[in-house]
Amino acid sequence: MKKLMVLLLVVLLWNCEEQKTPKYLETGTYRAVLDVQDGEKLPFIFEVESKDKLKIFNAEETIEVDEVEYRNDSVYITTPVFEGYIVAKISNEESLRGFYVKESLNRVVPFKAEGHENQRFQINSKPSQDVTGTWETVFSKDIEGDEYVAKGIFKQAGSKVTGTFRTTTGDYRYLEGVIDGDTMKLSTFDGAHAFLFTAKVSDSTMEGTFYSGNHWKEPFVAKRNADFELPSANDLTFLKEGYDSLDFSFPDEDGNMVSLSDERFNNKVVIVQIMGTWCPNCLDESKYYTKYYQANAERGLEIVALAFEYAKTEDKAFASIKRLRDKLDIAYPILLAQYGTSDKAKAQEKLPMLNHVLSYPTSIFIDKTGKVRKIHTGFNGPATGEKYEEFKTEFKSFVGGLLVE
Repeated sequence: MKKLMVLLLVVLLWNCEEQKTPKYLETGTYRAVLDVQDGEKLPFIFEVESKDKLKIFNAEETIEVDEVEYRNDSVYITTPVFEGYIVAKISNEESLRGFYVKESLNRVVPFKAEGHENQRFQINSKPSQDVTGTWETVFSKDIEGDEYVAKGIFKQAGSKVTGTFRTTTGDYRYLEGVIDGDTMKLSTFDGAHAFLFTAKVSDSTMEGTFYSGNHWKEPFVAKRNADFELPSANDLTFLKEGYDSLDFSFPDEDGNMVSLSDERFNNKVVIVQIMGTWCPNCLDESKYYTKYYQANAERGLEIVALAFEYAKTEDKAFASIKRLRDKLDIAYPILLAQYGTSDKAKAQEKLPMLNHVLSYPTSIFIDKTGKVRKIHTGFNGPATGEKYEEFKTEFKSFVGGLLVE
């Protein structure tokens, strides 16, 4: 049914009647809004620089978009790497109505945008609270099987709030929003994820709801705790008893089966990256790994990525891998470990020596003798600020030590 909805939307938005002169977006700033659940609106800001280039803004993050296509009176906007796209009719040069679509997941979210607007959230009241600081957070509290902890890190200047939630598996991206009276509102949009957080805030507590697109929501509670820390990312995933090495064999985009026993990995330090092209934290990690690999491959370093893709077909999965590789200029191999689902339990079946696959991404560090020396769960990217800097320092020290052994 949802696939049929996507097809109908495309038909409605791409008028197949006699070819008309295409309409183009006017340059300038736009305020976009996605309809989530409970009547809530998820806003974000983008700027059209030219008819085929625009930028999306989330706090300190700027996403440059150069895949903008016009068909009659509609525009198709696809963000880098990810498959999600916006398709909208141009009512006039500064007004858009359409949908945010992720075809492989059969998700369609209503979208609209207006030009000459740059205020992300509307503010009705002066802030009565200041959320600056660290918040010990629990999502889906007391819901069996769904509860998990996070660390909220926020900065507030006047009514404006920026920051993120760190979890044991990664971070919730660059969040930007406001304090309106005693209500906090934060959002982000990157083409893969559309997140909205709303919460009532007191001096030391907050209680709210997290929305992901229009397909998911969950409650969260938080309390101030400057000393709160998440469990170590190096202790969450490990080899089962009786194992000290990793083994796999998966195809690359040319159909060649690649294994850790291949000659290219012999007597090398190897980082195995469990990831997906649909995953923003994986994208952040891949950007970092790509630069590090370019600088250190000649020292005896190899990286191999295992992609777990939700694309419905093998061809589409490899197309997503190629898109990621080309966009980031990735020189290390990306193998297709799974397609049709990104289910972590299914992923663990492909790597049975692990206790579980808890997160995309997960990195497995292997020394020159083939022994697993460390497994790092998740990735805290640039949105986490100090934590990202700490990760880079630890990574360089640990991998550098393996390279000189």
